[in-house]
Amino acid sequence: MAGSVNKVILIGNLGRDPEVRRLNSGDSVVSFSLATTESWRDKSSGERKDRTEWHNIVIFNENLGKIAEQYCKKGSKVYLEGQLQTREYTDKDGNQRRTTEVVLQRFCRELTLLDSRGGARGESFDDRGGALDVSSSGGSFGRTSPMESDRRPSRASEMIDDDIPF
Repeated sequence: MAGSVNKVILIGNLGRDPEVRRLNSGDSVVSFSLATTESWRDKSSGERKDRTEWHNIVIFNENLGKIAEQYCKKGSKVYLEGQLQTREYTDKDGNQRRTTEVVLQRFCRELTLLDSRGGARGESFDDRGGALDVSSSGGSFGRTSPMESDRRPSRASEMIDDDIPF
């Protein structure tokens, strides 16, 4: 294989309000925890079971960070795309630690708000902070633009009378 892919897609609920910090360079970093829950029914007992995974999310993208800071709160449901990154650090007690985070860098990342904000709509934001799609069904999971929208006429309406063989 010539290349590799490091892409994470998550849908979950914020475990805490986004926290904003500033780097020495002046760039902002937004972080929060995201819970994803898997549910199933136990075959032997018929009882419903849940397992929750917690993910540390870090946004280095200035525009997406502003959106998260402004509109996301503890409990908000979001869809996001990022990449896994593991880093090492020394904690306050001097111990070496490793942590794996889902990172949204400056380019090619997405954050979609799935909760309603005064209405029943989800709103997607691209890595420039621009709205990608607003839909009444709770948000779009894909990128949309005027070039990608499916506004083509159906094949039946493209046919003119001369194309009909009878």
